Formats: sequence, C-alpha cells, structure tokens
Amino acid sequence: MIKNICCIGAGYVGGPTMAIIAQKCPGIKVTVVDLNEKRIADWNDPNVDNIPIYEPGLSAIVAEARGRNLFFSTEVDKAIDEAEMIFISVNTPTKTYGVGKGMAADLKYIELCARQIARVAKTDKIVVEKSTLPVRTASAIKSILDHTGNGVKFQILSNPEFLAEGTAVEDLLAPDRVLIGGDSNEDGQKAIQSLVNIYANWVPKEQILTTNVWSSELSKLTANAFLAQRVSSINAMSELCEKTGADVNEVARAIGMDSRIGSKFLKSSVGFGGSCFQKDILNLVYIAKSYGLNEVADYWEQVIIMNDHQKRRFAKNIIKTLYNTVSGKKIAFLGWAFKKDTNDTRESAAIYVADDLLAEQANVVVFDPKVNENQIYYDLNYLESRAEEENKKGLTVSTDPYAACKDAHAIAILTEWDEFKTYDWQKIYNQMQKPAFVFDGRNLLNKKELEQIGFVYQAIGS
Repeated sequence: MIKNICCIGAGYVGGPTMAIIAQKCPGIKVTVVDLNEKRIADWNDPNVDNIPIYEPGLSAIVAEARGRNLFFSTEVDKAIDEAEMIFISVNTPTKTYGVGKGMAADLKYIELCARQIARVAKTDKIVVEKSTLPVRTASAIKSILDHTGNGVKFQILSNPEFLAEGTAVEDLLAPDRVLIGGDSNEDGQKAIQSLVNIYANWVPKEQILTTNVWSSELSKLTANAFLAQRVSSINAMSELCEKTGADVNEVARAIGMDSRIGSKFLKSSVGFGGSCFQKDILNLVYIAKSYGLNEVADYWEQVIIMNDHQKRRFAKNIIKTLYNTVSGKKIAFLGWAFKKDTNDTRESAAIYVADDLLAEQANVVVFDPKVNENQIYYDLNYLESRAEEENKKGLTVSTDPYAACKDAHAIAILTEWDEFKTYDWQKIYNQMQKPAFVFDGRNLLNKKELEQIGFVYQAIGS
C-alpha cells in the first residue's frame, strides 16, 4: 500500500492534482517539489488565497490538507528518496530549436527528472507520467531508469490529466474518467492497481480505465486534438456566417441538438488558448510526420492554422471597423487570461490580438481580474515583436475596468469572465469616445442591450 507520494512539478497540473489526492487520502503523505523557490514559497504562503494558481475551490482544499499530509518543498532529492510513487508533472513545451522545432515536445525536463530519480532512488519506485507526453516516452524514461546499475526496480505508468483550467477542482473531484496505462506483466499490473487504489478513494471504479502505456499516452493527445478541432470547426463557420448573414450562435444551437454531435465546444470565439491544445496538436502533427503520415499531419495542422487565423482576423476586424486605423486610439481589453476562472495566460488570444494592434500603433489598456501586470508584459515581451520599452509605452495595465474603458474608442472582450456581464455598461458608454465600439471575442454580452445603450456591437460569427 502506498504511504508516500512525491510529485515533481508544482504547476497547473501537479499542484491541484496532489492537493485533491492529499485531501481524499489523508493516510498518504503527499510532497510536491519544485526547484522554483518562489513558487514553493507561494504554495506555502500563510494566506492561502495567495497560492500561485487560481482555481475555484482550490485554496480551501489546500488549506485543509497543507501541513497535515500535503507539503510543498524544494528538497527534491529527499522527497524522491522517501516516496514509493513519484509523479512527473513538469513542463513539456514545444521545441524552439533543432529537429522538430515548432512542433515536437521538448522532453529535456522529463529526462532530467528521470536521471534525478535514477541517481537518488535506493528502493523500488513506481514512476507516473502526469505531463502530456508523446507516444512511447515511457520507454525512454524506463531505459534511463533501468540502466542505473544500482539494482532498483522501476515501473512506469501513464496517467494523463484531463483537466480544463477554471474547472480543474471539479474535474479532479468528479472526473469523466481516470486513465492509467502500464505494462501487461505481473509487476506492471501490480503498479497499475496501486494507482487505481488511490483514485478509488473517491472515483467510482467503473470510471477508472486501464490500458497499455502507449494507448494511454496517445489518448491524451487525441482527446485534446478532437476538442480543439471542434473549436476550429465552429470558428471556421463563424466567418462564413458573417459573410452570409447567418448567426453562428443559432447554427451552433441547431447542430448541437443533434445527439450525434452534442453541444459542447461549439461556442465560437476569438480562438482557443491554454497550455494544452496547440502544444498537443503540434506534437501529434510531428509524430504523424515522423512516421511519414503526411496527410494525417496536414489534417491536424489545419486546426492550428484555423485558430491562428481567427485571432488575426479579430484584430483585423477591429482595425477595419475603426475606419482602417487605430493609430493613437485607445483600445480597452477586458480579459487577458486564456479563459475565465484561471490566471493562466499561455497562448491566450489576447496576447496575439494586442501584438497586432500595437503593430498598428494603438494604445492598448488591459484589465483582467486575476492576471497581474508582470505576467501581461512577460507574455507580450516573449513574442519579441518589439523592444520591451515599446511594449510598455504602447500597452498599460489597469486594476479598474471602468478606468480601463474611460475615453476608449473601443472595447475588446478577450476572456469570458462572468463579472463582465454585471458591469454598468451605461456608465462605461457615457465615458467613452463616440461612436463607442464593443468587439465581443467571446460572444459573452447581450447584443440587444448594448445596442439599446448606444454601442456599436460586433460579436464573432454574427
């Protein structure tokens, strides 16, 4: 029976997942380790509302388990040594160099984890892949671990996460399924059962699926590819709707009532973001190309092409509508996070829309209820489109949505925060330049109500 768990990586997956395991399994000591001292310090902040990841309900769970059986530490070697089961939950970004640049997953952090485990381990360990990884990564990890020469036996499991940021706690507490992949031999099956027993503390056993390692790894990429495909599909139709006079929301409702299709992920928008969809599809494209499956690769790559087009199209429409120039004009952004109820900004559409508008010399002012100023500038500077000084000159960050919108020529809704619906839009209209434009990139607001106030309102696909 597992008594000690270590998770390497205190990010968006490792932190929440381990907090839930600790809460539901009070008899297991769970230690989350990371080399980032500030991140660990934030997880240990006495004010639990200051933990580094915002997810509804997460701070209460951390408060309950932290110090009892949930611990956050920078002592990686110590945690590895004590643990019987080690989760690897580190970043696997898309490669920015060498073979596979722009598509393949960069596995250097995974390999570093494997080598550190191999160096430290003195007793048998179960190593669990929690990061999203290319198919057959487990074999590479196992190769490193099995050639340490110290006699320690390792079992490698794949346990991909299926979390949607903003609902991560709910997804962990009541998952559609938990997927665990491992070897078919006796030791592999015992390792699988050890992890099944942990999840069975709160997940019905019929929702815990076991497969071989390769199927588990590929299932994660496939799930994200299918979901992203639906987003790009409805976004492709949104452009056609705008040209023909159809309303994409009505189209989505009509096709969503078909039981064969369903209504989820059919909301047209400025495009998907986040850490998973784009990275996983590009990884899938690279894998397909590496096997010579060029038609398969082209098919999935089109999902990314459509998503990039939707972001750029949104920015171009703002420019076109504002009389073909935004130079010197104030554009207020409501939202910077890639979706509501998270402070994650990775691949957020707002970053790319801002980049395009700054290239046209617009003055962009950003308000987001959970994303701080440093993160916003970091995201923009990461694109390296212009000098950091130019970004600070062209883009400012406000902590007050009404101040952000004051004297603006236009407002762009980039994140679907519920609080935006409750704003005093008459007050906002009164203090804006006229005509006052709202470009709703998330189809969030009520068109009729805003037009009655006096706004010129445009939403995606209508």
